[in-house]
Amino acid sequence: MATGYVYHELYGWHDTGTHAGLLPADPRRGLQPHRHFENAEAKRRVHELVVVSGLIDRLTRLRPRPASDEEILRVHTAAHLARLASGSDAGDGGSPFGPGGLDIARLAAGGVIAAAESVVDGEVDNAYALVRPPGHHALPDTGMGFCLLANIAIAVAAVRATRGVRRVAVVDIDVHHGNGTQAVFAADPDVLTVSVHQERVFPPDSGHRTERGEGAGFGSAVNVPLPPGTGNGGYAAAMARVVVPALERFAPDLVIVAAGYDAGATDPLARMMVTASGFRAIASSLIEAAGRLCAGRIVFAHEGGYDPVYVPFCAHAVIEALAGVTEPLPDPFSPNFDFMAGQDLQPHQEEAIAAAEALLADIPG
Repeated sequence: MATGYVYHELYGWHDTGTHAGLLPADPRRGLQPHRHFENAEAKRRVHELVVVSGLIDRLTRLRPRPASDEEILRVHTAAHLARLASGSDAGDGGSPFGPGGLDIARLAAGGVIAAAESVVDGEVDNAYALVRPPGHHALPDTGMGFCLLANIAIAVAAVRATRGVRRVAVVDIDVHHGNGTQAVFAADPDVLTVSVHQERVFPPDSGHRTERGEGAGFGSAVNVPLPPGTGNGGYAAAMARVVVPALERFAPDLVIVAAGYDAGATDPLARMMVTASGFRAIASSLIEAAGRLCAGRIVFAHEGGYDPVYVPFCAHAVIEALAGVTEPLPDPFSPNFDFMAGQDLQPHQEEAIAAAEALLADIPG
């Protein structure tokens, strides 16, 4: 099995400034200078663990290239692209970037395109794009939630335009709702968006089960909002009972996964309990489904995850699953996190998953 791997050191140079978490540093308000939650550390450390563990030797390096105006404008408005070219925030007032930010965002979107093209072209069996800045919140006319460009949506549009790919399923496992990807393809019956996320965490009024797609695309958006505190058991049930059946009904030509790790047990921006073994199980179920449904064509594109200590082990577990590693790197945090009370599926989580199951019948076949 050949697994493609996209990474570029410039991803770590995307500058989100001196912040106190989400807010600009301001000593007058008691906000001591520190760093933005979305900074280089988590992803840089993922790459370094991939190298130090030796996993890099199992991967095929893919070279990212900047997304062109033509590729970006298939998804975004010209006004949004112009704002990014001349500004220092993606548009929502909470997604800052320094000089060269648009150039790096182009390279992130182009990295996901390169991964998707390599899989579709058969150069590799599957791929992982370790890109930054993230993209799944970016809307056609504005960035949002640390996202400048809609990386996955741009890649989907690219392979559909140039590779003859018709039906694409996007599975978003980031803890925050994949609102941007959903919005881009809301009226398109040939793009399925499935988002499994913590209920009403970000955007706070987004990702409800009632969001089903629009017009001809009705049924092509499936949301699985889970209660805070959901762990490995709840996510495994959501995958088995909603996500995989949704893929089976839709029968995609390609699967792209928005791989966020902020559902992890230690993340500062959510309240879920998934562990490295849980993420490996999620990835394995999606890889197996892609193997049955679309000749194994699956791409994982890195999104969120804000604990620089634990995210590397979670992402490493997913990349191992893609590469077919049978002797995984041990998770040193497993004794602390895998056996926490509440990791099993809970009754209130069962109710949320059962409600989402009812959405499957409307997925365009």
